[in-house]
Amino acid sequence: MRRVVALAAWAYPVWLLLTWTLSLEQLLTGLVVALALGLAFAPLGEVARPWRLLAPRRLLAVARLIGATLVRIVVANVDLAGRIWSPGLPLRSGMLVVPTTQRTDGGLAATGLITSLIVGNQIVDVDRARHQLQYHAVELPHGNRQHPEDDVNAPIERLIAPLVGR
Repeated sequence: MRRVVALAAWAYPVWLLLTWTLSLEQLLTGLVVALALGLAFAPLGEVARPWRLLAPRRLLAVARLIGATLVRIVVANVDLAGRIWSPGLPLRSGMLVVPTTQRTDGGLAATGLITSLIVGNQIVDVDRARHQLQYHAVELPHGNRQHPEDDVNAPIERLIAPLVGR
């Protein structure tokens, strides 16, 4: 029963975000759909319980992750806009393979999704055996050539680590 409730608790906010309507009918329909999804998917295995996010340390870690991600997204978008409006700026796009500290499915998924939201990099592949991520980069990092992960995934992974474990 806890799996059903946890799944429904994740599905309901998704419903609200997708429908973006707060009529009584939409709210009740969303509740029914969320419970149906919870019942359908509960036999598939364990699910993270959303109320665990309310623990003060975890809530602070999530707030830090969201804040850092938003800052990186804005900076990357401003940089990309500058490159679009100033075509004379050099553009060094290419593929980049960087090591990852994440070992869990959740950690790898979070790292890939969050770093791909930051406009300059899009995750392409995960090599679990070698603990590497491959990205397509609009602008290859030029600051630290020995450790390009410091510019791509490492800052996000440090913020994800307390949330997913290793």
